[in-house]
Formats: sequence, structure tokens, C-alpha cells
Amino acid sequence: MTDMLSRPGARDGETSAAQTSEIAAQTKPLVVSAVISAGACLLTGLLTCAAVAVVGWLGATFGGASGAVRAGASAWLIAHKAGVTIGTGRISIAPLGLTLFFAWCLYRGGRSAARSSAADRTRDLISLAGAFALVYGLGGLVVALLTAEGPLKVSPLAAFLGAFSLALVAGLAGIAVESGAAEDLADATPAGLRDAVPAALAAVLTVIAIASLLYGVLLAIHFSRITGMLELLNAGVIGSVVLFAICLMLVPNMVLYVVAFLAGPGFQLGTGTTIAPTGVDVGNLPALPLLAAVPADGATPSYLLVLTAVVPLVAGAVAGLVVVRRGLAERDADALGWDAFALRGAMAALVAGVIVFALLALSGGSAGPGRMSAVGVPGALPAAGVLAAGMAIGAAITAAVVSARRPADGEPDSGR
Repeated sequence: MTDMLSRPGARDGETSAAQTSEIAAQTKPLVVSAVISAGACLLTGLLTCAAVAVVGWLGATFGGASGAVRAGASAWLIAHKAGVTIGTGRISIAPLGLTLFFAWCLYRGGRSAARSSAADRTRDLISLAGAFALVYGLGGLVVALLTAEGPLKVSPLAAFLGAFSLALVAGLAGIAVESGAAEDLADATPAGLRDAVPAALAAVLTVIAIASLLYGVLLAIHFSRITGMLELLNAGVIGSVVLFAICLMLVPNMVLYVVAFLAGPGFQLGTGTTIAPTGVDVGNLPALPLLAAVPADGATPSYLLVLTAVVPLVAGAVAGLVVVRRGLAERDADALGWDAFALRGAMAALVAGVIVFALLALSGGSAGPGRMSAVGVPGALPAAGVLAAGMAIGAAITAAVVSARRPADGEPDSGR
């Protein structure tokens, strides 16, 4: 019966054999699928970075095409958290917009590899994911070796580990989704944890959405600063296109810095600087339009202090609503009390805190020599902990209250 369900078009043995041979002819060995998919992701990322660098070179009055290509390869390496040393300065702050683009490509590549290899057994899926990540990691190692020249230095090991890690996470996700293993794993997960994960993602997305809105409002308020920076840079048409691409790649970093600000510990834009609800001490900043939203030195506006308390509670409330909605859809929902829903809400907040910590830790690094050697969220763990605590309160209370107001057995639903 199972064999017939796997081939719904089969009516007899001959037809089934023909379809089986056709499927086998279309599939590729695991290693071949991994090499093709990982290679395509590698070329896509490198060509994208090289194209932007070459466009910038066309508008510049110095340097050569080979230097522009090397700059694009350096950007590719930095996006994988492989620090690049140029003279006395080091750049290791990953432009997360570019990193997310590479992760999406690797996710699609993982799905393509799983589809072309037709792998379905657990051992084959693990082997496919390992081969996919290994090929991509070796590609990063080769890029590092070819890029390093003169004052530009890159650690091949760091390049391999960064590319391998990103390919393993994103590629494995794509392989699991395409093969159906993700759905099987979700079915085998306990209901409480299974509901906590989407609730945690909803809480994280809520915090990021509020931070993005706040960042956009601050940019609009300080629009005169942006125009002043653009006039000072006088980059021209091509230079403005490259500047826009750089800003676009760094927007996720700035949004995460706003998240750290809302959490309380804040962030820094250079050694000895502080941008937090308790006060701002940053001094002069580079003429980058993205930094126009940074408040001036001194005390922060009172409404920002209010947001630090409200945002975690709102995100927790969203997580609590998701927990209740999913929990009430279960078969044994009547056996779950308000305390069980509150516990699931707290679990979702804990998972959300772990996700926020990982994002904040990835958003920082070194942006150059001297003062810019420290940029990001130095207190990533306290920031994530404060957010998780606030979200836990909001999620537990919301889940408990909403679940307690559901109609009891035999009681008519007043909402009907």
C-alpha cells in the first residue's frame, strides 16, 4: 500500500517500473548534487559582490579592475564573518543584509540538492548536508587564498569555518524542508515545544518590526542630516548607487542595534562610545547616511525610555496569543489549563531570547583601525536576557488570561 501511494500514477507493474526508471534517470548522486548546488551558490554570491565592486570602480578615478574584483571577494568573505585585515585595520563586521542574501541562496541550493538527489533516508540527508557545506566551505578557503595579497590578509581557516557554518545551517534547512524531514521532525516534537518555536519567531519578528519602524521614524526626523552627508560625500551617480548598496546591506545591522537600544544595554559605534537609553556619548561619526538616526550626545528622549519597557511586553503578548491559538487547535486542548499555556509562553520567550542573542552577537565586529575597531553590541547577552524576561512576562500573562477565558465544556460560546 505504501509502495503504491508513493507512485499514485501506477496502474500495473510495467507502468510502475517505467516511472521508477524515469525517476532514477533524473536523479544524481549525492556528491554530484552537493557540488553542483553549492558551486552555484558560491558563484552567485561572488558574482553579485564583484558586480557591485566593479560598478564602484567604474565611477572611481583610481585602482584597477583586478583590485575591484578583489574588493568584491573581500566583501563576500566579510559577509561570512571571515575578518579581512587591510594594513593596520581589520574589518570583521558582517553586512547582515548580504549575509541574509547568501543564506537564502544556500537554502534554495539545499532544496535543489535534495530534489536532484532524491535523498530520503536520514543517513543520506545528513551526508548530503555535510557534502554541501564542505564544498561551499572549501570554496571560501580558495577565495581567501586568492584574495590575500600584499597588505590585504585573510585567514583561510576563518573563511572555511564561516562559509561552512552558514552553508550547513541554511543548506540543512533547505534539505530538510524539501525532503519532508522537517515536517516529520515537527510531528515527533512534543506539542509544547512545537508551539513555542513559532511563537518565539513571532515575538522576535515583532521586536524587529518595532525597531525597524522606530529606526525609519528617526531617519525621517533627521532627514536634513542625510542630505548634508550626501552633499559632503559628493559621490556622483555611480558612487551614490554603490553607497545605496552598502547602506542596504547594513540596514539589518542598524535595526539590531536599535533592538539592543530598546533592550537597555544599547550599542557602540566605536571604542569608548555609548548609545543607550541612559544616555548617548558618541562624538563625531563617519558620514554614512545610515548613522543619521543616531541621537545627539546627552540624554535620550523620554518616549524612548517608555519603549524600552513596552516593546518586550508587546512582543511577549504576541507570543502568548500564538501559543494559545496553536494550543487550542490540539486534540487534547480541553486537558490543558491556563498554567500549561503560561508555561508554553515562557518557553517561547526563552527561545526568542536565544535567537535575539545570536543575532546581536553576529551584528558587531571591527569596522576599521583605531576608534572603529569596536562596533556593535558589547552586552549582547544582557540585552537578550532583558528582552527575554520582558517577553516571558507578557507571554505568560497573555497566554494564561486568554486561555482562562475560553468557554468551558458544555458552556455555550458567547462569541457566536
